[in-house]
Amino acid sequence: MNDRVIEQYEQFINPGLARLLRVMGLAHVEDEAHGSRVRTTDGTTYIDCVGGYGTFSFGHRNQRILEAVTAQLHRMPLASKVLLSKPMADLAEKLAKITPGDLQYSFFCNSGAEAVEAALKLARLATGRTKIVAALGGFHGKTFGALSASGNEMYRDPFQPLLDGFLHVPFGDADLLGQLVDQETAAVILEPVQGEAGVVLPPPGYLQQVRDVCDATGALLIADEVQTGLGRTGKRFAVQHEGVVPDILCLAKALGGGVMPIGAVVARPHLYAKYESAPLLHTSTFGGNPLACAAANAAIDVLVSDRLEEQAAWKGEFLLTKLRSLQERYPGTIQEVRGIGLLIGLEFTSDALGGLILSEMIGGGVLTAFALNNLSVTRIEPPLTIEQHELERVVSVLEAALQAGQQQLHIS
Repeated sequence: MNDRVIEQYEQFINPGLARLLRVMGLAHVEDEAHGSRVRTTDGTTYIDCVGGYGTFSFGHRNQRILEAVTAQLHRMPLASKVLLSKPMADLAEKLAKITPGDLQYSFFCNSGAEAVEAALKLARLATGRTKIVAALGGFHGKTFGALSASGNEMYRDPFQPLLDGFLHVPFGDADLLGQLVDQETAAVILEPVQGEAGVVLPPPGYLQQVRDVCDATGALLIADEVQTGLGRTGKRFAVQHEGVVPDILCLAKALGGGVMPIGAVVARPHLYAKYESAPLLHTSTFGGNPLACAAANAAIDVLVSDRLEEQAAWKGEFLLTKLRSLQERYPGTIQEVRGIGLLIGLEFTSDALGGLILSEMIGGGVLTAFALNNLSVTRIEPPLTIEQHELERVVSVLEAALQAGQQQLHIS
């Protein structure tokens, strides 16, 4: 089956992607998944340390979430769009209760990129300003507005000219950001931790400094928590590590419980003033559909009842300690171990070693992936429900990969 499916990728989907999957040792057909495990059609089982880039925070096929979606499927899968939706209303109320500060009103869509698009439009609408300041290395999606905010030229340049009014500053440089944010700035958009840049953490106090700059100029702060939200970093939302309340919060990925795609924008109430007289300025046909909202409602219930952010915190500390021990024992291989909660990046001393380690880990039964914007960094982002013995297995496979890397590249 592997050969047939890879041929279909080559002929009908994307030949370049098919070649990349072959090179990375990922040309295997996934068939079934549960918890932290993914099984292929040939019977190989992997521990999933990619986690759908944050999608599977609740694990694959979480039983409570599946049951909620199945029950909704038998009642009403999609909405009429002209009557009230209880699943959507319930979800909006839950988000207002668990998000920081006075965030209250929600708009629902289908993905993180769509959430960013809605947030950018809301910022311009609410402020009457057009300028957006974002961070180099940031990733917000690949639609035109989201790509305009993203800070990687490799993905931006082929589609220039993008939208006007976007400026980029180094992530973590609050002083330079303060010089660029002014009375014409509608918003600053940031990931609290840059995932695709290679799990880059800001310096302590950075988010609060950005909040202060926005308050002083009247600019809005958009927190893109598409990847970091809902427990991933050891807090329900990454902005809570500094006690910062954004004006607009973007969510997706884990919000669907690993079962349905859904994105959301949650905003402070005063920003919705323009929507009171024109409530249909921004809409989505499939956004907030009953199936997706059923999944998200159940996901939030699991997050709260199982205290998953606390699990992410201690499991992340456990894993970081183990990984830093490997860094000391295998000099010349790992340049840096960094992360927070269960969002962890391993930066290797060379791209060649990183590629070799990635291949060895996949061969050893652990799914990992490069950071999209930094190919020297391998990301470890498993479900928050992963068991400790599975984390120990990940460390064991990585150690064997480091040994192989040292031998093959003659690292001493």
